[in-house]
Amino acid sequence: MGAENNAEANLDGENSVRRRSRKKSTPESGAREHKEQLQKLSEKDPEFFEFLKEHDQELLQFSDDDLDEEDVGSDIEDEELQLDEEASEDEIQEKEEKSSKEVITTSMVDLWCKSIQENGSLSALRSLMRAFRTACHYGDDGGNESMTKLSVMSSTVFNKIMLTVLTEMDGILRKLFKLPASGGKKEDITDLMTTKHWNSYGHLVKSYLGNALHVLNQMTDTEMISFTLRRLKYSLLFLAAVPSLLRKYIKVVLHFWGTGGGALPVVSFLFMRDLCIRLGSGCIDECFKGIYKAYVLNCHFVNAVKLKHIRFLGNCVIELLGVDLPNAYQHAFIYIRQLAMILRDALNAKTKEAFRKVYEWKFINCLELWTGAICAYSSESDFKQLAYPLTQIISGVARLVPTARYFPLRLRCVRMLNQIAASTHSFIPVSMLLLDMLEMKELNRPPSGGVGKAVDLRSVLKVSKLTLKTRAFQEACVISVVEELAEHLAQWSYSVPFMELSFIPLVRLRSFCKLTKVERFRKEMRQLIRQIEASANYVNGKRMSISFLPNDPAAASFLEDEKKSASSALSKYVLTLRQRAEQKNNSLMESSVIVGEESSKFGNEISESDEEDARKNEKGAAVFSSSWLPGNESKIKQPEETKKKRKKQQKEKAIDDDVVEDLVLSSDDDMPSSHSPSAGKNDDADHLPSKGKRKQKKHKTKRLKKN
Repeated sequence: MGAENNAEANLDGENSVRRRSRKKSTPESGAREHKEQLQKLSEKDPEFFEFLKEHDQELLQFSDDDLDEEDVGSDIEDEELQLDEEASEDEIQEKEEKSSKEVITTSMVDLWCKSIQENGSLSALRSLMRAFRTACHYGDDGGNESMTKLSVMSSTVFNKIMLTVLTEMDGILRKLFKLPASGGKKEDITDLMTTKHWNSYGHLVKSYLGNALHVLNQMTDTEMISFTLRRLKYSLLFLAAVPSLLRKYIKVVLHFWGTGGGALPVVSFLFMRDLCIRLGSGCIDECFKGIYKAYVLNCHFVNAVKLKHIRFLGNCVIELLGVDLPNAYQHAFIYIRQLAMILRDALNAKTKEAFRKVYEWKFINCLELWTGAICAYSSESDFKQLAYPLTQIISGVARLVPTARYFPLRLRCVRMLNQIAASTHSFIPVSMLLLDMLEMKELNRPPSGGVGKAVDLRSVLKVSKLTLKTRAFQEACVISVVEELAEHLAQWSYSVPFMELSFIPLVRLRSFCKLTKVERFRKEMRQLIRQIEASANYVNGKRMSISFLPNDPAAASFLEDEKKSASSALSKYVLTLRQRAEQKNNSLMESSVIVGEESSKFGNEISESDEEDARKNEKGAAVFSSSWLPGNESKIKQPEETKKKRKKQQKEKAIDDDVVEDLVLSSDDDMPSSHSPSAGKNDDADHLPSKGKRKQKKHKTKRLKKN
């Protein structure tokens, strides 16, 4: 046994010697080869060898000893690196084990808040912000989870952290930077950024706003998003110090405003409005451009369901423009000019593609948006100047394709012109656009398409050829012409030249009464003619007693008291027409968008009462009490059955909105299904047992096969 052990020891010694000899032989052979190459180079290319002597002497001064030292040093360094890597891996594992042990609990959060409120502890504030960052980035792929010392393990802890930070952080930051308890100006932040206090604690503001933005992008529940935006609205003043986060917040809020449901569009708009008021020129241009683009993206298609939502979005845009009217005038001028260029191209090209760019919902909704803006700010000198170019564009659009199929579009244009004339107190010749419609052959010939379904002229721009021949379309067009013509003439029923102004409309209305063969249309026209004649006679009688000339400034005060009280016969008739139109529109248009009556009316005050804040905090506590965590999509997704049911309900609502029975004219040809004999058979078949139904189906299939 001893001999065998000695032999094994000798073999190990020989192997070790061989290894050392190999290590030494490899650098020596490499050095010799290198020297031989240099000698060959000096013989073949002496000029290049001299060049190396002058510029790179270290390459020529090569020795085996140097190589041995370098190799030994490299081996030592490699061994040290391996040892360091092994040690670092062990340390990381130990750190991960420690971090996994340090789990956040609700008692820890309460302790941090208590130390912050009572002692103003900065260490507790930093640990709270680290916990907030961990909660916001919980479930992210590729996150530095090994570097964090804290981890959120349950939804209750997550909700506790979110509620605590969102409700308390604004007050903590304001106390830390000695800012007022609420409100503030942009100058306060710009002055604060130059101090040492901001350099030492400014990272807390960036951490709070940046992590809140990250979790906003992860949320899908509208109530959670609404509560988060309400709380962040109090801290939006700090966004003046972080322009990169400001742009991201504007994009996120615009997305929620355009696509959100429930109260989220209102909350998003109020956040953006307060942002423009607080920060001023720093974000107004970007907000104006962004909200106009978002409005255009959401008004490509219009139906009875979406019409109210688009109107709400337009009211929001108009309200935001009022924050800075001189700046809003510049944007309005550019966008109205774009609409004029599109119309000019259509008039010059006269092709279907050019006409489609004008006769689409996007173009018409933009016209209605700027009409509403001019009507809202007509008293301002800036916006009143835009009334004339917009009027020219609308008149050109109404006359672009003068066919009966585009009657709904022309009526929308007339409605916009009447609104501009009423707000700016300027005369716009609208009556010719309406009277030309009455003289078209489609309204004077008997309907060959039957009664047809009721047509909602507010939700379409163009009607089909079959609808054009129906009695319901003719009736809708004639009633709309009467309403808009009465609106136009009622605006000027208190002016001195009303008798001359109403002369041509009276002549053409009387001729329509003679030509039409529909008794309902005659009744409508005769009633309108009577009201116009009564107002003209009243104005003519008052005009006989005046002595001033037409260019006298006193002519502007003519019948001013009667105008304020709306005592003319035509004004009273217009009120009855408006009530009838409201009833008709309510029956035709039932919107599924939940937007309250007060949502489109915004006040000038920004501050909110303490009671409302307490209610919102209670709602937020109820919202964040769910088991939602960032990254857990399975808990957010609803079952497919509920989604299918909601889709079916939306489809049924849309069908009910499109089909309205109030305006469908009855006739002898259109019999209801309950009176038809086939309906009775089907009803009896429904009450049969399942076997009887199966037998009936078998008999029917046999007959079909025989045939």
